[in-house]
Amino acid sequence: MSEKVEEKTTTDDTLKSTLSLIKQSVEELEMSNDVYEYLRVPNRFVEAAVPVEMDDGSINVFTSYRSQHNNVLGPFKGGIRFHPDSTADEVKALSMWMTLKCSLVGTPFGGGKGAVVCDPRKMSIREKERVSRGYVRAMGSVLGPETDIPAPDVYTDAQVMAWMADEYATMMREPNFGVVTGKPIAVGGCVGREEATSRGCVYIAKEAARTLDIPIKGARVAVQGAGNVGGFAALLMEEEGCKIVGISDSRGGIYDPAGLSIKDVMAHKKSTGSLEGISGVKEITNQELLALDCDILIPAAMENQITGKNAADVKARIVVEGANGPTTPEGDQILKENDILVVPDVMANSGGVTVSYFEWVQNNYGFRWDFATVDKHLREKMVEAFNNVYGFYCERCIGSDMRTGAYMYAIKKLAEAMQYRGWLRNGIYT
Repeated sequence: MSEKVEEKTTTDDTLKSTLSLIKQSVEELEMSNDVYEYLRVPNRFVEAAVPVEMDDGSINVFTSYRSQHNNVLGPFKGGIRFHPDSTADEVKALSMWMTLKCSLVGTPFGGGKGAVVCDPRKMSIREKERVSRGYVRAMGSVLGPETDIPAPDVYTDAQVMAWMADEYATMMREPNFGVVTGKPIAVGGCVGREEATSRGCVYIAKEAARTLDIPIKGARVAVQGAGNVGGFAALLMEEEGCKIVGISDSRGGIYDPAGLSIKDVMAHKKSTGSLEGISGVKEITNQELLALDCDILIPAAMENQITGKNAADVKARIVVEGANGPTTPEGDQILKENDILVVPDVMANSGGVTVSYFEWVQNNYGFRWDFATVDKHLREKMVEAFNNVYGFYCERCIGSDMRTGAYMYAIKKLAEAMQYRGWLRNGIYT
């Protein structure tokens, strides 16, 4: 019981800190409080029961959520996660981050997020399919290719999206695979979508390194997380000529100051399920990985990893947040005091929603891009987003941090859209 309470408190704190930063950004921009009022709560929040017949014939009723935060820029957009610890407040906070991400990278979407409170790791493939289809039946009335477009998230994947698209097509009596993104290629998916978050993160890391005059070739990099985001990011950074000195998964990490062969490391993890047992390296904890002597640190695992307790140990010159919320407000303050550039999650991991946008466009037009086209547009979007935010941060946020600069830049664009659409009758500014 105590573990559950602790996890929920952490989630509540995430929502509170997000709202605090949004309010701070509105105030620093000297905007009307009406802007904050539009952003502090979702436009719509749906909680629904998803009854599922399990393989043994029993019925489990799972709680599900969909938060549709703000659609001033376009249809709601955001992933659906299957996780036993998901909460309403977590989903609300994540939908707010999606609104900011879409604004930052210039995709015509608003923020959304969804979850089913379940543990898919304990389910058969058929049980997972029933949960996926059950979610669409529960939420189908608020979803749609021009209304709200889900995507994969924690413990969901392309197969889950295919089931959801098929269930939606059954409900609507017509195939419209643009209702979700992150689908398999065979049913309207986009090439490069699987590693899009990692590629976007790498393009952002390269721009940050360039800004601080750190040569990317030979740059020492540590990556927390060896999953879809961290694993791909490590491989891509290695291809750029970086020296990956450390990488970790949920069980622990490995370190080699001379540089790891990430291709070999990931092959070992794929065959054994962990990073344990690799010869010629030093085994370290996740906390030790965060404190490695390196140029670039990419926390790409879970939230709340860099905190007030360990932020002073971080030696990297740049922290690029591949995960959602890996740094707490207390950790942020310490990194700022130590002159470490933190590239925030709302920008650093927005490659996924960017390529989801490309997939949605292709579905709407019935046309498919090749990988070179997708990658070119992704790189352009990420580089433009970094330079826009960094320039704004340097101009407007002297003495502040890049996270605040990113929030302010995104909110400025959102407020302008609200003004043009007539949502702010008394104007943007006080």
